[in-house]
Amino acid sequence: MRKKLARIRRSKKTRYILKRLRATRLVVYRSSKHMYAQIIDHTNKILISASTLEKDIKNKINYSGNKQSAAFIGMIIAHRANQSGIKKVSFDRSGFKYHGRIKALAEAARKNGLIF
Repeated sequence: MRKKLARIRRSKKTRYILKRLRATRLVVYRSSKHMYAQIIDHTNKILISASTLEKDIKNKINYSGNKQSAAFIGMIIAHRANQSGIKKVSFDRSGFKYHGRIKALAEAARKNGLIF
């Protein structure tokens, strides 16, 4: 329980700073089985989303809880952002440590043209 509370505390600090800056943010959430990514503007409106639960993405990956699927989600969210004209975002990792699946998603999004 303490681990979850610490993650939530870290995420609140980050979101407060990003809210004050009025930044468009790339929000990432991970569960044990799936990865979720959303691009949200400063008014908390979801502009773009991608997750391993979408049917077309689910068919292209074998297992949705590993680095390869996280990198695939990063690539998808970057392509959708480029099509919508979004180039620059702030990375909101929801309090998760920057390693493993979170890092794989971020690097794939950067590699495919998203700047943060």
